[in-house]
Amino acid sequence: MSGTNSIESCENCLVRWENFKHLTKSELQQINENRYEATFKPGEILIKQGSPSSNALFLAEGMAKNYVEGLNGKNFIMSILLPGRLIIGPGAYVNSRYTYSVSALTSVRACFISFDVFKHLVKVNGNFAESMLHDISVKSLRTQTRMVNLAQKKMPGRMAEALLYLSDGVFGSDEFEMILSRQELGEMTNMVKESVVRILKEFEDLGLIKTRLSNIKILNREKIQQISEKG
Repeated sequence: MSGTNSIESCENCLVRWENFKHLTKSELQQINENRYEATFKPGEILIKQGSPSSNALFLAEGMAKNYVEGLNGKNFIMSILLPGRLIIGPGAYVNSRYTYSVSALTSVRACFISFDVFKHLVKVNGNFAESMLHDISVKSLRTQTRMVNLAQKKMPGRMAEALLYLSDGVFGSDEFEMILSRQELGEMTNMVKESVVRILKEFEDLGLIKTRLSNIKILNREKIQQISEKG
């Protein structure tokens, strides 16, 4: 990890968090005066589960994974984080601890912003408080939906859902570089690595996808969608 601030100000930042639009210039200045930037290489830890949640994390460049560290070294990947995403753990208002870890999937530049500033702005700016509550609620709903799907869907359905998530929610294309290893893809779909490899091979044999090195292309989106929906 290394870094010096390269973003001149939050007000002029091209990738700033969308809900900062509810802040005044002076409030944005408070954010700017209480942040620092850091860069990370792929695989480096940005946030460690159980560490103090004294800072919110804003992803300015690159991609990262948000995951829960389970028992016996078993992890569960909750989501892929993209630029423009603000990460505030639910523990910030509970026990001041992060309830998950975040690590870089690509080269990453991130801003760490004092959470005390966010607490102050929530108290004095109602529109900002409402937007922050909406952001947290949307993330909670997505997590709840994922948990239900993992519990109810069979392995092909979970894999199909993951491929659609990567295609639509991360890359915006039916052809993309698989930035997750097969192990990590298993951690996203609650499967062992061997099952991931087997199901991807089955999908390819059926003409649903094409894999080449780390590249995946969805060839039959309609069928993948059906598998995801039926589980």
